[in-house]
Amino acid sequence: MRKVVLAYSGGLDTSVAVAWLAEQGFDVIACLVDVGQPGDKAEAVVRAKRLGAADALLIDARARFAEGFVLPALAMNALYQGRYPLVSALSRPLICAVLAEVARDAGADAVAHGCTGKGNDQVRFEVSLGALAPELEVLAPVRDWGMTREDTIAYARDRDLPVRTTASSPYSIDENLWGRSIECGVLENPWTAPPRDVFTLTADPQDARPAEVVIGFEQGVPVSVDGVAGDPLEVIERIGAVAGAAGAGRIDMVEDRLVGIKSREVYEAPAAVTLTTAHRDLESLTLERATAREKRRLEALWADLVYEGQWFSPLRDALDAFAASTQRCVTGEVRVAPAPGGVSVCGRRSPLSLYDHALATYDEGDAFAHADAAGFIRLWGLPTRRWAQVHRER
Repeated sequence: MRKVVLAYSGGLDTSVAVAWLAEQGFDVIACLVDVGQPGDKAEAVVRAKRLGAADALLIDARARFAEGFVLPALAMNALYQGRYPLVSALSRPLICAVLAEVARDAGADAVAHGCTGKGNDQVRFEVSLGALAPELEVLAPVRDWGMTREDTIAYARDRDLPVRTTASSPYSIDENLWGRSIECGVLENPWTAPPRDVFTLTADPQDARPAEVVIGFEQGVPVSVDGVAGDPLEVIERIGAVAGAAGAGRIDMVEDRLVGIKSREVYEAPAAVTLTTAHRDLESLTLERATAREKRRLEALWADLVYEGQWFSPLRDALDAFAASTQRCVTGEVRVAPAPGGVSVCGRRSPLSLYDHALATYDEGDAFAHADAAGFIRLWGLPTRRWAQVHRER
């Protein structure tokens, strides 16, 4: 019997995939990778065996995810199309790395994922696995079986499979330490407002508790909240709790999927939105102007690469080297106020600040050499003046 390692979440599609693969004659190892998603993961692993898995594993990868995947994204202030903080896109390469490790240890000759044929994740899984373990066959049962979501629910019901998704609650949800994505159901109509019950990480605006919090950074890494030190995983969790209670981090957007379609997506990312806002602001205080300008350009490229499944590309690796160089000076504190609708920066300070009060002030103590400005303007405007002179004479 062939052995396959399945990226198992405990949700509808991967739960049905366990049973479906077993029916196709595979010895299924269900692998649930903990990247900070909620729920009773131990119970989900037990349930996988009731679904037909020969074995089921729970791998705690939260610290690995925070340090190896979230921190690089934060260093590049990564937001796809300027809004999406790469929640699912960041976890997929790590899950693939774990799948490849488990497959080698178990002697499996295949791995499987639960992605559909129109989503981005199929690309992320298969490109990543091709880079990490090209010798493994990659199976995509949800893409191959041709069932609609209603068919999948019916398949589970007809076989009395222990799954929780129903036709009355048809959302497809993916969540990790960095945030939560919600799609399907009524959300597929871009005119329909998201129902209140789709949100779990962020307080409703009417119930929100606006807050003010100080985030400390050392070389671009968040290391403290209100002066209390913590490792990246702890800081991300603390900020997510505070910002979520304040109602910050909701994103409702129509994004361009890699497969060429537009998709309405709803996200909750209180930690990601708050930390990215604070980090970017601290960079404005500590990065030299030309470096900061070039970094802003490369941030969009980095986000596109990761969104498109190119985590293991040499270009992303090279961009990370650039990011690491810029982060050496991103040390200091940022005071932010998360609230419904966004995160406001209230203050920032750094021992490596490039802000000089004597140069910036218009009051007593002004050290700026105003007389130098006239010559600077003449030289700065020389190319434009010369162009205007030549073309005015034509």
